[in-house]
Amino acid sequence: MAPVLSCRGLVKRFGERTAVDQVGFEVSKGETYGLLGPNGAGKTTTISMICGLLAGDAGTVQIDGFDIASDPKAAKSALGFVPQDLALYPDLTGAENLTFFARLHGISGKRLESRVGSVLDVVGLADRRDDRTEDYSGGMKRRLNIGVGLLNEPKLLILDEPTVGVDPQSRTAILDSVEALGGTGMAVVYTTHYMEEAERLCDRLAIMDQGKMIAEGTRRELVEKVGDNDRIRLRIVGDGEGASRLLDDIDGVVFATAADGMVEVACRSAHTLLPSVVAAVGQAEARIESVELIEPDLESVFLALTGKALRD
Repeated sequence: MAPVLSCRGLVKRFGERTAVDQVGFEVSKGETYGLLGPNGAGKTTTISMICGLLAGDAGTVQIDGFDIASDPKAAKSALGFVPQDLALYPDLTGAENLTFFARLHGISGKRLESRVGSVLDVVGLADRRDDRTEDYSGGMKRRLNIGVGLLNEPKLLILDEPTVGVDPQSRTAILDSVEALGGTGMAVVYTTHYMEEAERLCDRLAIMDQGKMIAEGTRRELVEKVGDNDRIRLRIVGDGEGASRLLDDIDGVVFATAADGMVEVACRSAHTLLPSVVAAVGQAEARIESVELIEPDLESVFLALTGKALRD
């Protein structure tokens, strides 16, 4: 199946500074693809090039098979873009805002009414459709902003930091909406400063730093790339030292330690090895009271690859 989005060799320079340096990736139907990187990494510049808002110095972008440079109208008809900054008219109601932007897409008649109603349902604002947006909370404005990007039923939706500055309740609503969109088959590109959002939403991720893509893959692939171990933490009653010696002999266990009624096992794949770990503890005539599986998170991967925290 052809990808919905295909980027190849994107380059953008501002004077002597290269903001985007040979960036390329693909996003398939139904896939949510995350772009992670600190401020100045080149995420927003990359997004602007994909959307045709900024001309690149090199590279190609195809959306639904159409080249953004040579056939921008066809490419943009398959694209929905939700920028960081709100693009709404505060003196219009929620429905009036959506109606205005829908007409810019050439949507009219019964389809116009249907799309406005459907989008309001998706972003959870149907009950506030007739309220002026200046009276909306910050989170509600963000949700309406996402709604504008959905009006043309895009095959690719790009969300650039959509939860910045919103309250926890609205943030949860936004994440629920994005999860649902991926389930409908829409391809989604999602940039964020929040690791927990990337962990929850993204099927694959790219880590950008200083204009370059320095790593790409699923969460598990990225963790394996930096070599961090899973951990199995056991609370046991009985011979912990004996259990740790038996655990050390299991293929795939890096090391095992025992102290104060706890046994900790470092290994490559905790879920795969757990039955063997439980069996070994039983052979040591110990009883397991609790088990905790701990996998390395994206924050540790990001720190290992870039030497800085995501928000730096």
